[in-house]
Amino acid sequence: MTPEDILKEPARVLTQAQREKYFEDGFVSVEELVPADVLAELQRVTAEFQDKSRAVSASDDTFDIGPGHSADDPVLRRLKSPDIQHDAYWNFSTGLMADVAADLVGPNVVFHHSKLNFKWFDASDTVKWHQDIQFFPHTNYNVLTIGCYLTDTDMSNGPLAALKGSHNEDLYNQYDADGNWTGMLSDEDAAGVDTGRVEYMTGKAGSITVHNARTLHYSPASKNPVPRPLLLNCYTSSDAKPYTAHPQPTRNTYKVVRGAHVIWAEHDPRPCQIPPNWSGGYTSIYAAQSGEDKTAGGMM
Repeated sequence: MTPEDILKEPARVLTQAQREKYFEDGFVSVEELVPADVLAELQRVTAEFQDKSRAVSASDDTFDIGPGHSADDPVLRRLKSPDIQHDAYWNFSTGLMADVAADLVGPNVVFHHSKLNFKWFDASDTVKWHQDIQFFPHTNYNVLTIGCYLTDTDMSNGPLAALKGSHNEDLYNQYDADGNWTGMLSDEDAAGVDTGRVEYMTGKAGSITVHNARTLHYSPASKNPVPRPLLLNCYTSSDAKPYTAHPQPTRNTYKVVRGAHVIWAEHDPRPCQIPPNWSGGYTSIYAAQSGEDKTAGGMM
């Protein structure tokens, strides 16, 4: 569906102005959208997983841990696939967030993946400039990610930032000069980003961010010693069909969460870069961008 067609559909959660901003800028944020009781449950469950991460000494299918992680001083960078880790996360993915997705991709919505990223008081936790769609190409670009801040987030603890209008510009090469996947722009390309068009999406706990998969975005390092969790859910329009393998499928991958399954794919003529073959698994965007694992991939 075109943006014009989507905007003709009745809104479920967002205002028309918020929907129009998303299509104009490639992203939108909404302050304190999540009900207090839902937010409290997500915060409680997340704290439990943070505590559980103390028992692991290496990244696994559940936790991506950073350098220096220990039982006494845990450095949990990501809870992988929270949609299968606890019902609270899946209920959130199929509840309010699915309605937000329907307001922006159309009435037929497919769940793609989820993750829970943490920011730490560590300059290495900067997520560098990148675009998402190169990680998981689809036949069209009605693909987006909705983030929910589980703690108050301001400029001190690494908010998500996006470049206005970049979703309508060319995609970048996210391989380095040697052909290694980095999941980010080269230093040269990053230096050319027009900082005057950058918007930082801050907000209280329960605020959401939404960005299109073509939108150029990053998040700066946190200056706060308290970790900042951001729960992310990715959705697609049902007529946007993947043409590479999913790097980390779960039992919920490709489930229709609003509307109906569509059997005809819609094709956008703009090209998309193909990612590496991740059939053997991957770790996270942190590992890819830091060079910890040249075969690593990740999704932001």
